[in-house]
Amino acid sequence: MLSSHPFIGKSQAASAVRTMIARVANSPATVLITGESGTGKELVARALHEQSERRGGNFVPINCAAIPKDLIESELFGHRKGAFTGAMADRVGRFELAHGGTIFLDEIGDLPLDMQVKLLRVLQERQVDPIGGSKAVTIDVRVVAATHRDLEAEIAAGRFREDLYYRLNVLPLHTCPLRERPDDLPELLGFFAKRFVPKGQAPISFTEDFMSALQAYAWPGNVRELSNLVDRFSTLFTGEHLALGTVPANLLPKGLAALQAERCVNPITDLLPVEAAPIAPEADPAAAEVSDIESIIMLAQGGMPSPVLPPEGLSLKERLADIERDLIQQALERTDGNVSQTARLLSLQRTTLIEKIQKYALRPGS
Repeated sequence: MLSSHPFIGKSQAASAVRTMIARVANSPATVLITGESGTGKELVARALHEQSERRGGNFVPINCAAIPKDLIESELFGHRKGAFTGAMADRVGRFELAHGGTIFLDEIGDLPLDMQVKLLRVLQERQVDPIGGSKAVTIDVRVVAATHRDLEAEIAAGRFREDLYYRLNVLPLHTCPLRERPDDLPELLGFFAKRFVPKGQAPISFTEDFMSALQAYAWPGNVRELSNLVDRFSTLFTGEHLALGTVPANLLPKGLAALQAERCVNPITDLLPVEAAPIAPEADPAAAEVSDIESIIMLAQGGMPSPVLPPEGLSLKERLADIERDLIQQALERTDGNVSQTARLLSLQRTTLIEKIQKYALRPGS
């Protein structure tokens, strides 16, 4: 679960969902949750259950679109031994399992028409008839249904019963898409970064340019897509402060990769191989600067005589920067722009090399 509240963030949309959950959690009335895929409809259903007086009972989810048509009646209402071929023992249906608790009928818009009739009867009479059973079983359940479909359009097309729709849509609750609440992105990213951080490591973080791109992205997969993306980054870039140009395009959704191409002069395109050079331990910044200078001088000399200081003097910082830029460009050319190989050639951390490539506006692929 995301948290005690499924909608993290301070946006009006997130606040409205949390408020609605608190208001209707203890009502026995049926709730119909609508919204795009990945917006957290099951999380809302679980929150309704956990904030209700039924939280001591079972929360029983069933995806109506995932169960084969010939098995869904048995899944929902159960069956008795010998009721049909293969019924080797009694089976308790999901409604009975949810007795005293909550049943969550996900993707209710995909329920076959013949099952819609039977479900309507269950909702009206609060009894189920197991297949092959001789008597009905009384149930006490809170029903929460959800769908990404427009049920009114489904009714007009003859694919969903109007009477069942009105039976389900007693307390409507809508989950808005992530693209409509971009201000919640920083808090959501922080949450998932902490959730997926490898043990003993620091969570990943994002630069302002990356955060801006994430907020501009449309997120067709909504919060589920965001969660998967942060999980990916946490595994591949553990503890890093990610800039938009430092994540290979093939690790980004197409829409986000397009934003990267628009906003970054030289985005990185290759992925760090498993056998890449190990990351050096953190060092004192001052000591690191001295070490960098020594390394540049050693590389620049290449066995040649020491450079001569001009009579008028020079800017050591600028001279070293010129040397560093030239050597990095040479290494990139030698490796055909492969950033990982270049990092090993220069004995640099890959992330450090990427920062320097962007600093000097070099072209990895040139």
